[in-house]
Amino acid sequence: MEIGLGKNGRRAYELEEIGIVPARRTRDPEEVSITWQIDAYRFDTPLMGSPMDSIASPETVIAMGRQGALGVLDLEGLWTRYESPEPLLEEIRELDDEAATRRLQEIYAEPVKEELIGRRIEEIRRSGVVTAARLSPQHTAQYHKAVIDAGVDLFVIRGTTVSAEHVSGRAEPLNLKQFIYELDVPVVVGGCATYTAALHLMRTGAAGVLVGFGGGSGHTTRSVLGVSVPMASAIGDVAAARRDYLDESGGRYVHVIADGGMTRSGDIAKALACGSDAVMIGSPLARAAEAPGGGYHWGTESHHGELPRGERLQVGTIGSLESILHGPSLTSDGSMNLTGALRRTMATAGYSDLKEFQRVEVVVDPN
Repeated sequence: MEIGLGKNGRRAYELEEIGIVPARRTRDPEEVSITWQIDAYRFDTPLMGSPMDSIASPETVIAMGRQGALGVLDLEGLWTRYESPEPLLEEIRELDDEAATRRLQEIYAEPVKEELIGRRIEEIRRSGVVTAARLSPQHTAQYHKAVIDAGVDLFVIRGTTVSAEHVSGRAEPLNLKQFIYELDVPVVVGGCATYTAALHLMRTGAAGVLVGFGGGSGHTTRSVLGVSVPMASAIGDVAAARRDYLDESGGRYVHVIADGGMTRSGDIAKALACGSDAVMIGSPLARAAEAPGGGYHWGTESHHGELPRGERLQVGTIGSLESILHGPSLTSDGSMNLTGALRRTMATAGYSDLKEFQRVEVVVDPN
């Protein structure tokens, strides 16, 4: 599309702009499989919890694992900066909106402690669930040994925008290809939003690639940086990179994980329909009674020391983690029983498993 005489742009679509087309054949929702497997790890649902302090404590990560999802602990969050972060979580919940960003910056200025990294990972491992933890690209080289030594199962390298070719004249950039090759655990890396960036990340040896900018409903990346790619189109582009890399590599499959911007069960179904293998969600889980945020939600972008790109949002509390994931739902807005809604969508479209469901027909909704 022509933006002006000197600039063209491609039309892209948000998840809310597309719809899933029902098929002539329907199925019983109870006969639909929504299991997801990445590397050696199999899950009852294709849901990952975002590594945000408002969602993920060691206790809630364990609870997610026992509910068939994959929780991810942020190793640069409060749980690795403070021995007992509960009073600070309570303070964050009570902050005035105008003071929230400044106080978050002060709280998160406390250095990460390596001994706490090991202790938190060990706490999750002892429960028997799959242990996943996140570092930013900037701190992966510094702390990765503590993470691996503690016995993490899945390593998540997550930032607002992650590339395989970061250029810096100030410091030696992380060589993702060499780094991932030398690790003994599968790595999920992102975010990215384009075909080319995703293809380069897949060539590093990553087991999964995150699509999106990570902040979801609380991020202000678009208004602060002007950076934005609508999620439906971004997933479709990265799914195309997965297909081409599968041919290029002789059969190596890299999982596409949609990250951010999914607040309702319908958004999750649309993300999978566009080609993702799983989704990473934040605000739906922040509304659980067990969530550390207590009805508030914020991400790592909200407390950046120099350029915050996120906000603390009040999302409220609607029910238990189990009811949000598996029901029963007490609302009609798609905020509860996320897995039940996904099963029903797939059954309505006539598909029996997630891989088949990626082939479902979608349409652009003009409204």
